Amino acid sequence: MDLRVRIRSRRSSEKEDQSPFPHSTTAAVAATTGGQGRGDEEEEEREGEEEMDEEQPLSPAARLFVQRNFDCHVIAILGLGRPIDVATSISALGLTLGKHPRFCSIMDESGSGAPKWIRTKVCIPDHIVMPPLEEGKELPPDFVEAYVGKITGIPLDKSKPLWELHLLNGKTQDAEATAVLKVHHSLGDGISLLSLLLACTRKVSDPESLPTIPRPRRRGSERKQGLLSFLAGLWLLLQVMWYSFIDCFLLMATALFYKDTNNPIKGSKGMQSRPKLIVHSTLSLDDIKLVKHAVSGTVNDVMLGLATAGLVRYMNRRYAKTNGVDDERPSIPSNIRVRTTLLFNTRETPGLHELAEMMKGNGNVKWGNKLGYMIIPIPMKMHKDPMDYVREAKAIADRKKMSLEAYFSYYGGLLIAKLFGFKLATAMCHNILANTTFSFSTVIGPTEEVEFFGNPIVYIAPTVYGHPHALTIHFQSYVNKVKLVISVDEESVPDPRQLCIDIEECLAKIKNSLNKKIGDKIEILSTQK
Repeated sequence: MDLRVRIRSRRSSEKEDQSPFPHSTTAAVAATTGGQGRGDEEEEEREGEEEMDEEQPLSPAARLFVQRNFDCHVIAILGLGRPIDVATSISALGLTLGKHPRFCSIMDESGSGAPKWIRTKVCIPDHIVMPPLEEGKELPPDFVEAYVGKITGIPLDKSKPLWELHLLNGKTQDAEATAVLKVHHSLGDGISLLSLLLACTRKVSDPESLPTIPRPRRRGSERKQGLLSFLAGLWLLLQVMWYSFIDCFLLMATALFYKDTNNPIKGSKGMQSRPKLIVHSTLSLDDIKLVKHAVSGTVNDVMLGLATAGLVRYMNRRYAKTNGVDDERPSIPSNIRVRTTLLFNTRETPGLHELAEMMKGNGNVKWGNKLGYMIIPIPMKMHKDPMDYVREAKAIADRKKMSLEAYFSYYGGLLIAKLFGFKLATAMCHNILANTTFSFSTVIGPTEEVEFFGNPIVYIAPTVYGHPHALTIHFQSYVNKVKLVISVDEESVPDPRQLCIDIEECLAKIKNSLNKKIGDKIEILSTQK
């Protein structure tokens, strides 16, 4: 039977419930919404029959993410300001995610040729999972973490579009309810998926307006003329060429044989297929900006420095415990090599893009997976002054900004896949991650509070799993806060909350030190007057 025919003929009442939680059936969701999301759309289904018959091959990056040892997923945890109205949510999903080409396509791998996307009609209740919770009742501590951890160990059903939305109508310490969006990475990268998610939101202050996403400032187009300007430009070009050569050589070496030192957080073989524990904590964006101005750097520089500072403290404690010594003394081996694989957006315009802009496919700004890798060395040495971690991170970041490594990794991977096949390309991408220690990424979020289908969002905590790293550190800004999200394989990192605490304490120490210096300057100026 044709795959599209089978999908159209499916009914949730005939399917076995694949949820890990009792009574969270799609039939129950349909009953809650009065069957909304199926019968009301039959006319649209007839009108869209021709469009649904469209078939498109998977992009090279999408094919990478469906390989056996690289089955990656994106998780976005949304804290909400009030209990979820299920009927409203399903109706709104049908007009947003349910209309997106990738969210209403199934993956066909049955043919002898390349896998392809096949358009199908989406039954929204089939993608909603609701565990039986008493609305308004406070959930047990760590309930959401345990729930999310459990669903990371359950594969998505490939007989329908590869996404799910889990609705937890119970209070937590941070929110009145929680929504968890689980999406297969083949549908798009984090920038694309977060853009789509934000396209489903509106400003709380203006329900008719899309959220505002800050864009990095661009340098002016005016250029100074003259010999000195020419020589400076030539020197910059030579630096870019030299650093790019070094970084691309090390990237290829990492893909083939160059490994990080075995260490407590590097993880063991097969970790990508094990469930993940995802924890998060909240940092002040104003505090991070205070540090940024102090080092004349960027927010990303500070985040990398904080992650380094927290990891050094955490790793030193682990080594000290193993060696039976005081964890206040340096215990990390001096010759240890620790690197992070930083995900870099290769689109022409940095940052997030409006969904409409991506879907037009103008130039390089379009939907899909457009991420490259940058390998960042992490110095594992203890500093008395926590600000030194940020200064060191800024120096490393400034150096990496003069390299085309990320573009080489993205376009080089596509070229290898085209010339030598996806098995080799997948193996090399897998090795880049397996031979480094952890993943790191940062994403800019809305600058004002937004609502998700009429429900105010309290926080956004995204991450990724399914790749060969035991630790992933993600920073997500939203309004005046930053969510620090840590995803771990518990066999390698059994206490991720302690790592969160280490990072939080480093930021607090830096802030207190800076405030003291500012206070001293004010006192000196006042005495001089």
